[in-house]
Amino acid sequence: MPGSPTTAKESVAVEDYLEKILELIDTKGYARVADVATTLGIAPPSVSNMARRLDEKGLVVYEKYRGLTLTEEGERLARRIIKRHAILAEFLDLLGIEPETAHHDVEGMEHHISAGTLRGIEQIIDELKADQSLCHRIRAAATGRML
Repeated sequence: MPGSPTTAKESVAVEDYLEKILELIDTKGYARVADVATTLGIAPPSVSNMARRLDEKGLVVYEKYRGLTLTEEGERLARRIIKRHAILAEFLDLLGIEPETAHHDVEGMEHHISAGTLRGIEQIIDELKADQSLCHRIRAAATGRML
């Protein structure tokens, strides 16, 4: 990837930006700096700065006053991030975790989970869906409710 190396904190921010840009493009057909700023709760100048860095890294094409488009690499990475988010959200939902807690937990986990752990969670999801009795027992344990 072109550009300078990133810190772990910056890597999380890059993933958040790419995820939001793709979500905006998928829902609205475009992503403007103002839209990204609103969805992330960040000032537009900060988004413009990150957009320039993402452009330098070859993940987006940023044209001032025209908006953002993802490069092929940026879209591939964003789709992987969104899939990872969806897998973790589904897993916590199967466990019966309250939506607000699940959202917070997913945001914390999604940037730090390894590919192997994610594959394991996908397998657990499949097993829980196939065995409703197991799903109910684990949900009861996770939520502290007795069967």
